[in-house]
Amino acid sequence: MSSRSQAIADTLTRAILDHRLVPGCKLGERELSEIFDVSRIVIRQSLIRLADDGLAQIERNRGAFVAHPSMQDAMEIYDALTLVEQGVAAQLSDRLGPAGWAELRQHVERQRQAVAVGNDALADVLGQEFHTVFVRLSRNKVMQEIHAQLVRRTTLLRSLITADFDYCNLLDDHARVIELLEKGRLKQAMELIDAHHRSVVRGYIMDRQVFPELTPREALEPYLNTKAGEQPKPAPRKEKKESKTRAHAHVHADE
Repeated sequence: MSSRSQAIADTLTRAILDHRLVPGCKLGERELSEIFDVSRIVIRQSLIRLADDGLAQIERNRGAFVAHPSMQDAMEIYDALTLVEQGVAAQLSDRLGPAGWAELRQHVERQRQAVAVGNDALADVLGQEFHTVFVRLSRNKVMQEIHAQLVRRTTLLRSLITADFDYCNLLDDHARVIELLEKGRLKQAMELIDAHHRSVVRGYIMDRQVFPELTPREALEPYLNTKAGEQPKPAPRKEKKESKTRAHAHVHADE
């Protein structure tokens, strides 16, 4: 892949993660080539990269679309996250030192403080970060790459999903996993990781109206006109009549 193709793939990925390019959005080669002022070959390479990451679907005779995951897809993604994190748990139970356990406990405490003051947005971010920190402490780069790719795919789910989760219970799961692993109770910790992720999937409600649909040009315009160092704002969620749901579609499971 050329550097230009990679840069375009990165921009498209960012637009998807920011919910500006929503699931099902057509990624037409001609339109994108005009937007980025490159050949269709360059765009095709970028779209193949997105498909490899699970962020796009390329259909014969129809073209490419932002991936539109189903509930079955959600179950499979979280099953994969479970397997990765269970493998990491097995490594950490034998290798992690006092500093590593302390870092995980401090992270949980930050989550606890966010929940205590009702800062759901921060609690959600910290909940996602916990899983990333957990995997990072394994120091297994391949495992980290696989986990990061799965996390990107969960972002698509967040474009389709609203969910009602109990932050306290999810937080308690994090704290409990640490406690079990420190005590060498690996089997119980692995079972809890599995239950934790399954509870997330059960809370999902598929909803195409969570984020507004934009044309590719409208969705990508902020990235094309953004100055170095500036960050385009993610698309705002649409207002809903019922506001009781809490969006906590974690990275991977968090939840």
